[in-house]
Amino acid sequence: MAEYRFCRVEDEGRMRIVTINRPEVLNALHAEAHWEFDGIWNEFAADPELWVGIITGAGERAFSAGNDLKVQAASGRGNRPKTGFAGLCHRFDLDKPLIAAVNGIAMGGGFELALACDLIIAAENAVFALPEPRVGLVAGGGGVHRLPRMIPEKQAMGMILTGRRVSAAEGKALGFVTEVVPQGEALAAAKRWAGQILECSPMAVRASKQMVRCGQAEPSLAAAMTAIYPAQQANLDSADYIEGPKAFAERRRPNWQNR
Repeated sequence: MAEYRFCRVEDEGRMRIVTINRPEVLNALHAEAHWEFDGIWNEFAADPELWVGIITGAGERAFSAGNDLKVQAASGRGNRPKTGFAGLCHRFDLDKPLIAAVNGIAMGGGFELALACDLIIAAENAVFALPEPRVGLVAGGGGVHRLPRMIPEKQAMGMILTGRRVSAAEGKALGFVTEVVPQGEALAAAKRWAGQILECSPMAVRASKQMVRCGQAEPSLAAAMTAIYPAQQANLDSADYIEGPKAFAERRRPNWQNR
């Protein structure tokens, strides 16, 4: 495993765990860090042995406070990769599932990073906000677009236009948090969810994610349901498509080949 400056990367079987490792600045990120994360997630996307990813933050105070505004004030925003904040917020072609294990503050880009994941597991002390208007900015890393697609628009606008802070419990009630767990247990719970995903066919999981994402862009339910998506076709053509029903009939665990 390569050495990284701004994060820790651990591969546990078919699971990649990426920990933002700048606790001294509440895991805020700058342009140089975004490029490091871009490379990490490029590797994850290309590796057929890695099926699910988890991202979290070092320490219990913060998942990520977003942009490192002190660096931005001194040197400008800097050149980011096309994949955006932490190499994920503008990464629209990743069909492998991602889980955010949110411990503490998730604000601005940190909240947008969590929203870019498929599941958000939040510790009880997690706090979410899009405070950009309070410092003359907008939540351009996906916050103003993803949040209104996940929760009722009026509730999303209440967060976006005021920058107010939302607790983990309220986030679950609103619908953008998947599960709330005791403080210090977000990563363990994320691994539990990842373990359940890994029981499933990786090709079926990727097809399901792609169909959800692409189907939402179709003009009607009928159009979404009648379209054939690339990952869906790959799943239909795969050995795993045969293995799943066969294992069920034989009352054994399936041996997924990811092909």
